Amino acid sequence: MVTDPIISRFEDQLKHDGGTHHWDMAAAWTPHRQLDALASADVVVCSALSPAQAAAASGAELVHVTGAGYDRISLAELAPGTMVANTFHHARPIAEHVLMVTLMLSRNVVVSDHAVRGGTWRTIATDPEAPFHPTLGGGMTMGLVGLGSIGTEVARVAGLLGMDVRAVRRNPDARVAEGVELSWVGGIHQLPELLAASDVVVVTVPLDSSTKGMIGAPEFAAMKPTAFLINVARGPVVDQRALFDALQSRRIAGAGIDVWWGSPADGVVPPAELPFGTLPNTVLTPHHSGHARITFERRAADIASNIRRLAEGRELFNVVPRV
Repeated sequence: MVTDPIISRFEDQLKHDGGTHHWDMAAAWTPHRQLDALASADVVVCSALSPAQAAAASGAELVHVTGAGYDRISLAELAPGTMVANTFHHARPIAEHVLMVTLMLSRNVVVSDHAVRGGTWRTIATDPEAPFHPTLGGGMTMGLVGLGSIGTEVARVAGLLGMDVRAVRRNPDARVAEGVELSWVGGIHQLPELLAASDVVVVTVPLDSSTKGMIGAPEFAAMKPTAFLINVARGPVVDQRALFDALQSRRIAGAGIDVWWGSPADGVVPPAELPFGTLPNTVLTPHHSGHARITFERRAADIASNIRRLAEGRELFNVVPRV
């Protein structure tokens, strides 16, 4: 049973394993119909599963999340024997997004675009106060908060462009992926040191009880006033009020926000309690940094492979530990 409307668009890849399975492509079904059908599902493919849905899927052998994050899966309500697996393949598109936003912020692209559209032509040739652009390989330091699959790929791409790359992670002694060059790796407790040294701070940690609000007023105070923050993790990892205040007061130079503090509701876009859209020193995107076609093609292939493995009684990959 597939309830995620995005992965449903890759139905051919999902069914690629060729097994004699019955598929319920249920993304467009009513919530009541979905709830009824979950009772007979052996596999549920979804991006979210409410407590009621999880309880209804009592016979499911596998809940396959259609992305990396499983914070919207009600694990506690699932039957004890139900396995949960996830899938990735979004690291490279997100890394490219991070570098794009870094360039947009450091070159003041949003403000310049608006100025030109409004009839203003401001460059170093017309205004002696106009700043020169930095270059990524000209001494800029990128600090990564987290070094999982996303952080690792951001580090790889940034390093190829000549940036000095540093990171903090839960286990600073863990092996660094081949081809990734880091000038310094510290533990999470050394976050202030990373922030003070970085021109661009990129947040990539998963959201859990230990990371919620981990970037707040003290962390912004530790950053350079010329530094940028880019969040591609989850909105609540960054304290919303503290970020708004830091941007409005120019305590930091700017921010790229791709993840938010909720979902669009009642016409509120972007989904935040504070008017980030009024700030000129931001690049705002609708949580789409990983939305490359190849991401979903590969995710669908992963799901198909795990369904085949399940049918054949083989070990699954990317199984999420249910503690």
